[in-house]
Amino acid sequence: MQAVQAPVIPIIGELTRSTPGTISLGQGIVSYGPPREALVAAAEFGRTIEEHRYGPVEGSPALLAMITGKLRRENGIDATHERRVVVTAGGNMAFMNAVLAITDPGDDVLLLAPFYFNHDMAIVMAGCRTITAPTDANYQIDLDALRDALTPRTRAIVTVSPNNPSGAVYDEATLRAVNALCRERGLYHINDEAYEYFTYDGVTHFSPGAIDEGREHTISLYSLSKAYGFASWRIGYMVIPEHLFESVNKIQDTNLICPPAISQTAALAALRVGAAYCRPQVDTLATVRQLVRQELQAVGDICDVPVSTGAFYYLLRVHTPLDPFVMAERLIKEHRVAAIPGSAFGLTQGCYLRISYGALDKDSVAAGVSRLVTGLRAIVG
Repeated sequence: MQAVQAPVIPIIGELTRSTPGTISLGQGIVSYGPPREALVAAAEFGRTIEEHRYGPVEGSPALLAMITGKLRRENGIDATHERRVVVTAGGNMAFMNAVLAITDPGDDVLLLAPFYFNHDMAIVMAGCRTITAPTDANYQIDLDALRDALTPRTRAIVTVSPNNPSGAVYDEATLRAVNALCRERGLYHINDEAYEYFTYDGVTHFSPGAIDEGREHTISLYSLSKAYGFASWRIGYMVIPEHLFESVNKIQDTNLICPPAISQTAALAALRVGAAYCRPQVDTLATVRQLVRQELQAVGDICDVPVSTGAFYYLLRVHTPLDPFVMAERLIKEHRVAAIPGSAFGLTQGCYLRISYGALDKDSVAAGVSRLVTGLRAIVG
């Protein structure tokens, strides 16, 4: 555990709380809550004794059926043939389940840099090693760099699309190429799709789990935390090859026993409402995204701001030798705006900052970005 990186969100959160009036562009959450139907279902939960007992390790039959239908309609994934759906306590648990199921201690798991820090933490906790492949200047996959980074002990390649922390969305051709490389090398392809609905400018999301030839080596991860405003409910799910179910069943039974029944009840109601609930929220975020992009143009001479067409992040490259954590600390203490240092995402060369525009209303985001621009100009020059 000493080798696991410290969780950056609580650290920045404590700095933010200790500086009253700070606007946080840090944590990646949405500003809205669950649909009303989910809250009604949760309020009605618990009227029978059965609802207070352990349920199936993999999730309730009703929720599994609802998810299976959603996967077929929206993701092109047939989860009834040589595959299984497992409901988890959030997307992070789904990733932990996957890593423990497919690796032995000492194995390697390849992440694309920048990576989601909790993925790196889970890999190290499993006694494995994170290896990385760089992405290009726009945070898109470099297939040659990906191949070059593989080692004899690599067990999986992880992709996150739409991406946290960069906001990049990987196109279908590239994800198919990664999936084919995994099939060729005998690796698993783990694709995290927590931000599947959050795309802009006509960009579309593609699920590698829809690739017929990939059903034996593709693991797809999902979450309700973002799209349905379910962050505190801790509900996600994973689609795994049938042959991994025995291992995942052991892992989940030990760590969780079963997904929380009240959260599953709320999730079932939310999924009945479906993507129609999420789409207007994404439209609102699209407007905020444009505002942020325009504001960041004011520091275009001291920052690179690659195009972001997904999730609700921008990942800035700041032209300074300053350590990114020092930069983040100064922005909080001197300018009352919080961002996440890029070092948490595996970016060890240069000063990177991730900003999130999902958690606040439009006016608060505008005020926060204005402070960020002023702070960067004051610190960097």
